[in-house]
Amino acid sequence: MKTILLPTDFSKNSINAINYAVKLLAHESCNFYILNVQKASSFISDDLMTVSSSATIYATLVDAAKASIKNIISQIEKNNKNKKHRFHSIVDYDNFVDAINQTSKIYNVDLIVMGTKGASGLSKVLFGSNTVRVMQRCKIPVLAIPHGCEFKSLDNLAFATTNSKKFELEEIEILREIMIMNKSSLQIYHLGDQNHFVYETDENINFFNQNFSQLKHEFVDTPKEDMFNVVSDYIKKNNIDMLAIMNKKHSFLERLFATHSVEKLAFKMEIPLLVMQQQ
Repeated sequence: MKTILLPTDFSKNSINAINYAVKLLAHESCNFYILNVQKASSFISDDLMTVSSSATIYATLVDAAKASIKNIISQIEKNNKNKKHRFHSIVDYDNFVDAINQTSKIYNVDLIVMGTKGASGLSKVLFGSNTVRVMQRCKIPVLAIPHGCEFKSLDNLAFATTNSKKFELEEIEILREIMIMNKSSLQIYHLGDQNHFVYETDENINFFNQNFSQLKHEFVDTPKEDMFNVVSDYIKKNNIDMLAIMNKKHSFLERLFATHSVEKLAFKMEIPLLVMQQQ
């Protein structure tokens, strides 16, 4: 049975991500843990005035969050009626990333699914700050679902990589499982630049050929400042339904999703992004 963590702030984006995860894993036996993380600043002074003397701020926050999660679960169960799925409610009062790391460890989470806000607004980065921090600081694979993205058949998956290190199967197992669930094809997009070429290309080609079926390889040299646009163009031209990347500190994730102004963005991420963690 898979264990899936679904962080929510009760926004439309986070609810959409929850619904996406339920449909993606419709045929899998899963425990879904819906997590809401509260913080003291979420209470403003007017709220404090309404708290009765017998209640604490903590209890009031937690009770309201639990009620909201209960409503989400009731709606999901009403719409899906999937006996393979079990839902659990968690409310934490902590730093957001710390709460996710602790929950992931306690429940042995296999995948985190989160909603994103897209790239609207001149001051916005591609993903919400919480999502980026989880990608960078959590050891669990993260599937980021863009605003308004609804589940559809995942026929074509792409894995963009700089091949800076030989991969291990356990690091990339979630990608293979998603492929098997959806009977997807996989395109490996090997990226290199003048300062960081594809060091382990041959070993990784053999690795993928041995562990994946229905795949093809494509190679491209690109300056690191153009990496985002090169990958996004590739996604559009090849009708990619989900992009996967491998993250490690000070590496591909930072170069691929460095802050861009909206005027310079040639592409808005409209497909799910799977970020796997290199150990």
